[in-house]
Amino acid sequence: MTLPAATADDPRALAELRARTGGPKDVGPKILEHVLGWTLVVVIAMLVTQTGLM
Repeated sequence: MTLPAATADDPRALAELRARTGGPKDVGPKILEHVLGWTLVVVIAMLVTQTGLM
C-alpha cells in the first residue's frame, strides 16, 4: 500500500496517519476506570469464593 503524493510530501499529514491506531483515547477520567476495574475484581473474587471454586 502506497501513500498518496500529497501526504508523502507533508510530514504533518504523514504523522496524522501514523497516529490513528484505533486504540483507546487518552482522555477521560482515569480514576473512574480504576474504581470500576477494582470493583470488578472484588465482585469476581466474591463470586468465586461464594461458589466454592477456590
